[in-house]
Amino acid sequence: MQLLRFMVAIATFTFGTVTVAAAGTSSQLPVQTVAKVEPSRYMGRWYEIARLPNKFQKGCVGSYTDYSLRDDGQITVFNACHDEKDGKLRQAKGRAWVVDQTSNARLKVSFFWPFRSDYWIIGLGKEYEYSVVASPNRKYLWVMSRTPSMNDELYADIMKDAERQGFDTKNVIKDIPGSHAGG
Repeated sequence: MQLLRFMVAIATFTFGTVTVAAAGTSSQLPVQTVAKVEPSRYMGRWYEIARLPNKFQKGCVGSYTDYSLRDDGQITVFNACHDEKDGKLRQAKGRAWVVDQTSNARLKVSFFWPFRSDYWIIGLGKEYEYSVVASPNRKYLWVMSRTPSMNDELYADIMKDAERQGFDTKNVIKDIPGSHAGG
């Protein structure tokens, strides 16, 4: 019994030391979300303008997402894109829920239980004409727009803001213009 307690104590100490060391090595500030999101204004269709590469969207072009409020207060998330090779529509339906009721800018998204991901809104146009969505670990980043294209100057400003937040903007993939047909 004493050996078991000793092993648990060593494991706990080791894990704690590694966690503190990892946290202490990061010079980046935490990712900042927007101050406030009105969920009803955020609902509707968003076209993907650009993203950091990720496994689940490999080969996707013409990506878009539809959000709709559910009766239980959660959000239905419908993602779609066209396969770049054969043009076939690829779809995924999930749900999201707000985890920060003060700003409504931090959500969790799940496309299949029990897996869920952070969905943080880090940029938002005054008229909800664009949105920048990311994960707090900086692995994921999407630039979304209410229209299938975006002004180059606005896009450049968004990339500067994302870079200031520590995102690797040199690896961002812009969606192919005109690939939102049927979306």
